[in-house]
Amino acid sequence: MSLTASRATVADAGRTGVPGRVPVLTMGVEEEFLLVDRVSRAPVGRGPRVIAAAGRTLGPLVQPEFFTAQVEICTSPTTDAAALRSELSGIRAEVIRAAATEQCLLLAAGTPVVPPERPLTVTRDERYRRMASRFPWILGDYDQAVCGCHVHIGVDSRAEALDLANRMRSWLPVVQALAGNSPFDRGRDSGYASWRAVEHARWPTVGPAPVLDEAAYERRAEELVRSGTVLDRRMIYWYARPSEHVPTLEIRVADVNARIGTVVLLAVLVRGLAATLRAEAAEGAPAPAPHSARLREAHLLAAVHGLHGDGLDPVDGAPVPAWTLVARLRDRAAPGLAASGDSGLVDALLEEVRTEGTGAARQRAAHRRHGRLSRVVDSLVEAVAEG
Repeated sequence: MSLTASRATVADAGRTGVPGRVPVLTMGVEEEFLLVDRVSRAPVGRGPRVIAAAGRTLGPLVQPEFFTAQVEICTSPTTDAAALRSELSGIRAEVIRAAATEQCLLLAAGTPVVPPERPLTVTRDERYRRMASRFPWILGDYDQAVCGCHVHIGVDSRAEALDLANRMRSWLPVVQALAGNSPFDRGRDSGYASWRAVEHARWPTVGPAPVLDEAAYERRAEELVRSGTVLDRRMIYWYARPSEHVPTLEIRVADVNARIGTVVLLAVLVRGLAATLRAEAAEGAPAPAPHSARLREAHLLAAVHGLHGDGLDPVDGAPVPAWTLVARLRDRAAPGLAASGDSGLVDALLEEVRTEGTGAARQRAAHRRHGRLSRVVDSLVEAVAEG
């Protein structure tokens, strides 16, 4: 994905009083999906054939993931929310068609709802095989795949990506809470809104990014690789990180979500926040420094509760209703949202989540209605196809 920062700016019309001009940045999305058998609804390793079929139309926009039961899609860089929605819809539709030829369905859930019937197979990729060999205790019985949604924001430099990552740390638990979509894990209710967050954290470096400038980042990355903590720099899985292969800041806290509206909401909201904070940085405003322990607790509460109940203010440590934190994030991102013309869109999409629930809430509602996990899978598959 080739994402670069847009040079367009508009006068600040937001509510937080950021002086000067607020940029309109490019954004893009990566989504990881599970492939499940259309009869058993269990994950199946048919990814290579599905990717080959979809790739004839999509090319590099569809790619393999760690397990053959997964497939990843990525969008082109854009400054337009409608264009992002349209591309997501088209890519998903093409992958759904390819999956149907292999008698499987495209599932947008952070963890498998129905357990696999046999151990999952690692994709035939040298890097993935090396990861499996180096970290066998993480893979366990090869029955767990996690699927996330990563938002990329175009930047001009690695230094800018790191500065934005530093400034966004305290807001990422709220983004995580909005995106929770993995309450069920291999046949059981985990009790979490995002069990993916727990499973993914088994990998080294998963968690809030440390506060680093470019020189410190280079030292830390080199040490992580040299010590064997990670295989390579691409395994630095901080919640906000500079991409190693495209000029972007990558936000990695979200579960994959079935509804395209939720995905667009996450991308536009993150982009609006980044634009606001970028303008503040240009004016010399200092970056906040939330306590690391509080930040981790805020992420834990987001994983457990999603938007139901309290979250945590990572600055003062006070419990705060999750929806109050969402409102604060919306207000914080206001200048950036106004700059891109997305204020009304975000308000409408947030109201949709408030009315109809997060992905996790909708999964549990489907289970209460039907009493079968297979119907939970069906509800997710249908939502993916509605794009």
